[in-house]
Amino acid sequence: MSIQWTGVFPALTTKFTNDFQLDYDLFEKNLKVQLEAGVSGVILGGTLGESSVLENREKLDLVKFTVEKVAGKVPVVMNIAEGSTAEAIKAANDAEKNGAKGLMLLPPMRYKSDHRETVTFFGEVAKSTSLPIMIYNNPIDYKTGITLEMFEDLTKYDNVQAVKESTRDVSNVTRMINKFGTRYKILCGVDTLTLEELALGADGLVAGLVCAFPWETMAIYNLVKAGKIEEAVKIYRWFLPILELDIHPKLVQYIKLAEAEEGIGSEHVRPPRLPLIGEERERVLKTIRDGIKNRPKL
Repeated sequence: MSIQWTGVFPALTTKFTNDFQLDYDLFEKNLKVQLEAGVSGVILGGTLGESSVLENREKLDLVKFTVEKVAGKVPVVMNIAEGSTAEAIKAANDAEKNGAKGLMLLPPMRYKSDHRETVTFFGEVAKSTSLPIMIYNNPIDYKTGITLEMFEDLTKYDNVQAVKESTRDVSNVTRMINKFGTRYKILCGVDTLTLEELALGADGLVAGLVCAFPWETMAIYNLVKAGKIEEAVKIYRWFLPILELDIHPKLVQYIKLAEAEEGIGSEHVRPPRLPLIGEERERVLKTIRDGIKNRPKL
């Protein structure tokens, strides 16, 4: 299955039981809702997937499980966030062997690589796999920015096909299109910039709150792409207070709380993350419940 890199790709949360084991039943429940809503693919093992507290065995088990359950309906994309080139290559190869159809690839973790090092890292991974790759450009959280000059150097790798655009600079969509035309597919990676980046020509979304609100997310995407901006804006204005939960250091807890309120997830996280308590939980819960109470009819 090739990947078109258009549409909505949920960055799925990893579901846990109350004793921190993988909760495959609850994961499947959420996955089914995403597929019913019409997502174009699913991404495993990202920040929302709590990749940093998953064992490699668990990541691969989750890939195999997801591949089985989607049954070819959409591609399964595995996130790779490693500190060494060798480990990133191994992760890419393991993902491919276990049925993943694409990769989302971050620059080296814990080391701020320069231009040459970053391009070499991406290139070595790209040469090691036949899978299509989406580069994750998020200098705010991960400190290494992927510049236009780096993307120019990466054009020689045919399987480097897309970018998750998370620079927080909406004009970067236009810069990419001006320089590369359609060479790279552009997916908005910041929930609060969804409508703006789609309107500027982004091809899709890598979304977080879609995990709890897939139908509303799909509605915005479909309306913008149909040119029905005014209708999309009405939903987006309702959605924005909830979407802001995606740009907080505790986005995992916040989005999992939203999933729980929608009946397609739970609040269970793995330490060092802890469930929300007290005033913080009540404040976030109010935002979610106010949104649910006032949600627009689609």
